[in-house]
Amino acid sequence: MTAPDTIVLVHGFWVTPRSWENWISYYEAKGFRVIAPGYPGFEVEVEALRADPQIIVDVTVPAIIEKIGGIIDGLDRKPIIMGHSAGGAFTQILLDRGYGAVGVALNSAPTEGVKVVPLSQVKSTFPVLKSPANRHKAVGLSLEQWTYAFTNTFTAEEAEALYERYHIPANGGILWGSVLANFQPGHQDTWVNYHNDDRAPLLFISGSEDHIMPPAIQQSNAKHYKSNTITEVKEYEGYAHLLPAQKGWEEIADYALDWALRHAQS
Repeated sequence: MTAPDTIVLVHGFWVTPRSWENWISYYEAKGFRVIAPGYPGFEVEVEALRADPQIIVDVTVPAIIEKIGGIIDGLDRKPIIMGHSAGGAFTQILLDRGYGAVGVALNSAPTEGVKVVPLSQVKSTFPVLKSPANRHKAVGLSLEQWTYAFTNTFTAEEAEALYERYHIPANGGILWGSVLANFQPGHQDTWVNYHNDDRAPLLFISGSEDHIMPPAIQQSNAKHYKSNTITEVKEYEGYAHLLPAQKGWEEIADYALDWALRHAQS
């Protein structure tokens, strides 16, 4: 089997591909082609998205999957897909549809059917979910809200610097849709087939101190998979939600890559 030579990094909400900047250069230095696509319309920088949040309002989960799937279709071999937060849910969807050789979901958002809702997650997402009107808006976080949800183990200086560099508003409609998915008939946007025996191997990486996507969500998501495929969970003590930017991230990046290369399918 020819090992993957490309890594696709999928970002989550409230951030852009810029949040992967450390991992992009790190993996490129190891000889990999690294692609970190933005959602449709997110080809601009953080500052432009803050100035024109309508781009964020207009994005949908099917459009995100279609864009990333189209990029992968253009490769000569299946890549390693790594996603963070909502990008972890999108990684699961992409794997379920046959796009990757292997997947890693870091502090992943849940796919449809995962009903664990820790109190810290409720508090973290409350700025969006406090009003149904936010289903039609792009909703940002204050620095205090960002610190609780993303960087609760960081220094105040680190949290503020990353807030200024990475933070953008999030699509309220998609977040509301993920909450309502378990209460609506039929398959919703974040549905995956938990019994898909053809799905590529999947690793969940969880930070013990993550408030917005705590370990309980990662464990529940992994347990939903009943297929005859490899599904594992690795937890890192002391890490918050913005794990790809926290001091010591290199160890996690190395583990994720090593695991992916060992389990990749052609």
